[in-house]
Amino acid sequence: MNFSREDVDRAAALLASLRSRGWTLATAESCTGGLVAALLTDVPGSSDVVERGFVTYSNAAKAEMLGVPAALIEAHGAVSAEVARAMAEGALTHSRADVAVAITGVAGPGGGTAGKPVGLVHFAAARRGGPTRHVERRFGPLARNEIRRLSVREALRLLGD
Repeated sequence: MNFSREDVDRAAALLASLRSRGWTLATAESCTGGLVAALLTDVPGSSDVVERGFVTYSNAAKAEMLGVPAALIEAHGAVSAEVARAMAEGALTHSRADVAVAITGVAGPGGGTAGKPVGLVHFAAARRGGPTRHVERRFGPLARNEIRRLSVREALRLLGD
């Protein structure tokens, strides 16, 4: 995916903000497949802020790499607020980062259900010693790349708040 100048500028501003606080960042991505980490590392000098990225596309990866309990995934589904929060918190547990963002959703075109339609994406941001925040977005039945692009932007927004 090619990132727009605006997206790269947003990423650079976020990195500068985190850098000014002395914070490092980890990403835990499912439906975006590492695009948040890719955008952040498109910015020269990002290596002093981006600590690591987890691409946990499968439920097994969420459990093995981030410690998301399989019972939580079974009870709520991989695309849920509960799993997004657990992913963000797991990214902190399994890294040296100060803040983490997690994304899990249905990018389509298939895979949606009446309760969890294409375009439903859950985001969470966690900070060591702070609360974990959650945001749910329903982007609608857009093209897969558009849902993923909007998800990357939302993740940056959530981290910047």
